[in-house]
Amino acid sequence: MEGDFIKINKWLLPLSWLYGLGVRVRNVLFDIGVLKSESFAVPVISVGNITVGGTGKTPHVEYLIGLLRGKCGVAVLSRGYKRKTRGFVVADSKATALTVGDEPYQMKRKFPDVTVAVDRNRRNGIRQLTEGEQGRKVDVVLLDDAFQHRYVKPGVNILLVDYHRLIIYDELLPAGRLREQLSGKDRADIVIVTKCPPDLKPMEFRVITKAMNLFPYQQLYFTRLDYAPLRPVFKGEARRREALDKADNVLLLTGIASPRQMMVDLRPQCREMVPLTFADHHAFTPADAERINSQFAALPKPRLIVTTEKDAARLYGLDGLADEVRRAIYVQPVAIKFMLDQEEKFNENIIGYVRKNSRNGILAKAKDDDKPKDGNNPRHRPGTISFRNH
Repeated sequence: MEGDFIKINKWLLPLSWLYGLGVRVRNVLFDIGVLKSESFAVPVISVGNITVGGTGKTPHVEYLIGLLRGKCGVAVLSRGYKRKTRGFVVADSKATALTVGDEPYQMKRKFPDVTVAVDRNRRNGIRQLTEGEQGRKVDVVLLDDAFQHRYVKPGVNILLVDYHRLIIYDELLPAGRLREQLSGKDRADIVIVTKCPPDLKPMEFRVITKAMNLFPYQQLYFTRLDYAPLRPVFKGEARRREALDKADNVLLLTGIASPRQMMVDLRPQCREMVPLTFADHHAFTPADAERINSQFAALPKPRLIVTTEKDAARLYGLDGLADEVRRAIYVQPVAIKFMLDQEEKFNENIIGYVRKNSRNGILAKAKDDDKPKDGNNPRHRPGTISFRNH
């Protein structure tokens, strides 16, 4: 049920109050204009959350990439968490998880034709992507994990909320996992409840919709995880297989913020599942390789290792993995699926926003082609989506 992964450390609530005071002051400074938010001429779509990790940002950004690529020039800008480089870096064919971060590296491998860049200073990153020669190729910028980066004012602000950790039941850090007060959700144009069970009842949708208490200008969507066929992490070493088998004994290797949903979904598909969990964005070491080797060897046969795409990005260069382990590691790709037949509505809203604000891409041309010769006649003006006035 919703909220079932939430654990509140009530003895830390006084510290949460102090933390919340600092966050509230910061937001007020932005609201009254002491701290400045910058808008850009290019369409900017932000995807993020107000909790500590685990809401499914990367699969949702990848969905947006898949929706827009081929229609316009797409660029993804991320902070590049735990990378070993500094400043603005564009991912190229030589990029690794160490140079751009694991999630940007994952997206670049999946979408090599899309511009993926990292910069802790998002304003500088957007300028670098949209000005000069580089800017000719970019029609829309997708900001990964930037809901709280208020120095940028996106055209569309998408807030992700984990079904199992609904923000309406959570508390501020450190007692809970909220990074700001619940009122922060009011900045969102679109709210998506993620990781929903596939068999969610109509009544549960209605209960959550009412409990979220959104404003009329906000749109609410629901998505679930969709698991694609397994594929080997190390090509040429593992045999091809599409899915788990009821006879399999699985070591679930994860270094992500919230692996519990993956465990819940995959456990019924195999005989036994043993979790081996590391911290989010964990940098694997040769000592970790020995631990993986040992735990894998302790499993009865038939056995294999399943990991996430983000973790695979950090496993490629890991030394010390046994040959048998390398042959047995598979990545479980994850995508998102909209529920309640909401996909078409979401797609139309996103494409409509980009078309309305695009400068020089295919969508901008389509917008111009749609204009009637009598552009002064209100009845002939092209329709656009209506988000809140930013």
